Amino acid sequence: MARAASSRAEMLGEIIAASHLVTLTQLPTVVSEEARHHGWPEVLMYLADLRQTVLTLMPGENSEDLRESGEVPTEFPIDGTVPGRAFQLGEILPTSAGGGQWWVPVLDGTERIGMMRVTTGEDGAQTKQELRDLAGLVALLLVTKRGTSDSYARLVRRRRMNVAAEMEWRLMPPRTSATDRALVSAVMEPAYQVSGDAFDYAFTGDVVHLSVFDAMGHDTAAGLTANLAVAACRNHRRQGHTLVETANGVEKALVEQFEDNRYATGVLADLDVNTGELSWISRGHFPPVVIRGGRSAVQLGCTPAPPMGTGLGITPGLCHDQLEPGDRLLLYTDGITEARMPGGEEFGLDRFTDFLIRHHADGLPVPETLRRFIAHHLEYHGGRLSDDATVLVLEWHGPVPYAPGEVEALVGLPARSAPARMERPTKRGAPGRRGRGAAGKTAGKTGGAPGGTTGTPTGTTAGSSTGAAEDDDSGGTTDDGTGGPARRTASGGASRAGGPALHPPRRRPPIRG
Repeated sequence: MARAASSRAEMLGEIIAASHLVTLTQLPTVVSEEARHHGWPEVLMYLADLRQTVLTLMPGENSEDLRESGEVPTEFPIDGTVPGRAFQLGEILPTSAGGGQWWVPVLDGTERIGMMRVTTGEDGAQTKQELRDLAGLVALLLVTKRGTSDSYARLVRRRRMNVAAEMEWRLMPPRTSATDRALVSAVMEPAYQVSGDAFDYAFTGDVVHLSVFDAMGHDTAAGLTANLAVAACRNHRRQGHTLVETANGVEKALVEQFEDNRYATGVLADLDVNTGELSWISRGHFPPVVIRGGRSAVQLGCTPAPPMGTGLGITPGLCHDQLEPGDRLLLYTDGITEARMPGGEEFGLDRFTDFLIRHHADGLPVPETLRRFIAHHLEYHGGRLSDDATVLVLEWHGPVPYAPGEVEALVGLPARSAPARMERPTKRGAPGRRGRGAAGKTAGKTGGAPGGTTGTPTGTTAGSSTGAAEDDDSGGTTDDGTGGPARRTASGGASRAGGPALHPPRRRPPIRG
């Protein structure tokens, strides 16, 4: 065993040494050859597409031979297959073939990139740790190489991308990131046609910076406006400016470039992870929403200033709210709540928050909840959105770090010691569960919101799209296909609760992005 472990450590070193002068397209061959040399006969690499719906095989000498012989599928859907389920939950799972063949998640930190199929002929904790080590190295090399290769972009795209989206995705940070006390995850659609939406975040010491922008229009100029807003925001933030100064800096940059012909709404926020104090401003944008205790949604209140780029010279007011441990903060754009089918009603804030609350109760990783939400949102609107739709989620654990294995479960990382994913306990002072009426409305009393705001609870339910089990034989039930702990509740959902309640959705100012 010691000799095998030493051999695997040498394998990683040799892959690193060989990687310096190889391109991204040569990487699968290098990894496969080194693994074979050290006792693992097969390594295949699959990348997730931009929408995270399909895993696509990366070409390599070994994979080309297997593909031509028909032995290996070139694609796996992420919903309804074993590799897809491993991707969703961030777990190492055996393939349907068994015999020491594994599906291994490939993650850049907490950002899901794809999967590897590795044949080891071995089992046990040591083998799984070696698989995690190899996957971690492969992820680092993929991220290093993709910036200088068009092949990566071609592999992860399923359709033609417009110029605005080309700019947007190049500018955005990773969709998921986490520390020992907070995690951030985001999703944005339509992935190939996005124009005016943008999100950004950064961890600086004990502060998490968050921002969401929605630029006027649905053209390339809207993409330029959103890009300029993000760049100006980062520039002022990195110089140590306050939120108000940063928003004014974005305003100035937009006016200087476009005069008063282009503007962007947005929310800029800072969270102190030591205290849970949230400072934020709204420039003509929807206020944030807090999901508290995994059960109820609260819309924060603050008077918005005009959108950035209008040149009205009105300084925004700085708002403050106190988060509680376990709170999830939502920033979103109007493409989420105001989207509607022709002649139909708006999707609405109730459907949005209800979907997230029910999937929180299911114990899914946060990135997977967002992936399923945006797929449901697209399906609800017939696969086409008339406006960009963006969601940015932050969870604050509290002033103390997550317990070992907890943050890994929340973001979908393979834990070194894999504890059972458990339901989050009710926070002290949080409301208890209440039953649902026949119409799906919560029977609860009006309660206090963070920072003293009050309102009325949400209640409309929304459906979800779930992955099943190569094919996932779990059927979307409580078993993960490996005899592991249940991930879904018996009913496929959870009851809503009373407690801190939600304001009736505030209407956006007349100016639209």
